[in-house]
Amino acid sequence: MVGAASNLSGWVEFSAAFVLFLLSHALPARPAVRATLIRWCGERWFLVLYSTVSLAVLSWLIVAAGRAPFVELWPFATWQMLGPNLAMPLTCVLAAFGVGAANPLSFGGNPKLAFDPDHPGIAGAARHPLLWAIALWAGAHLLPNGDLAHVILFGLFLLIALLGMVIIDRRKRRQLGAARWAELARNTSLLPLAALVTGRWRPDLRAISVKRLLIAMAVWLTLLGLHAPVIGVSPLP
Repeated sequence: MVGAASNLSGWVEFSAAFVLFLLSHALPARPAVRATLIRWCGERWFLVLYSTVSLAVLSWLIVAAGRAPFVELWPFATWQMLGPNLAMPLTCVLAAFGVGAANPLSFGGNPKLAFDPDHPGIAGAARHPLLWAIALWAGAHLLPNGDLAHVILFGLFLLIALLGMVIIDRRKRRQLGAARWAELARNTSLLPLAALVTGRWRPDLRAISVKRLLIAMAVWLTLLGLHAPVIGVSPLP
């Protein structure tokens, strides 16, 4: 009875964390709710508050997945930890450049910067850099986490990120108009580096922001250092 109660409480916590995470993103995304919150605290503090709550709930969700009953779907092997360790530096680079760049074709980015379709920057490498960062993070973490709770956690994030790219493309094409969208997106691609392979985009190494690279590396090292004390598992093999 004690074991069954413990298992039930673990699934209840995981479910509650998941519901709260979804609500914390779905509600502020509604135009009326977002406008009300911005009027109340201002756009800058809205973004700070939204980011803080999102990170806090995400941390709880990951911890709750670790507390959920362990139901093995595939066995763990030490080599599987290479997936996240190889993927996370690139994930942080995609996120750092995606947040700081002009990109009217996806979410995130800096709306104050002008977007040049002839020189799309990070959007040339991937039209949805932040979503690809999420997909890479989730997909890489699936490999060493073959239990049911973590497969649900990372699998859903991976699915949301991949479907989100298609949904955003359709929405932006409708909002901007097919001709305008095609003009802006002509040197970008849904699949990473597809525009490079087809010759539509060439990276300008002189335009790469050293500051963004340093931020990405700082975030990666911070995540690496906090993983064991916050998540409870060392990320290193």
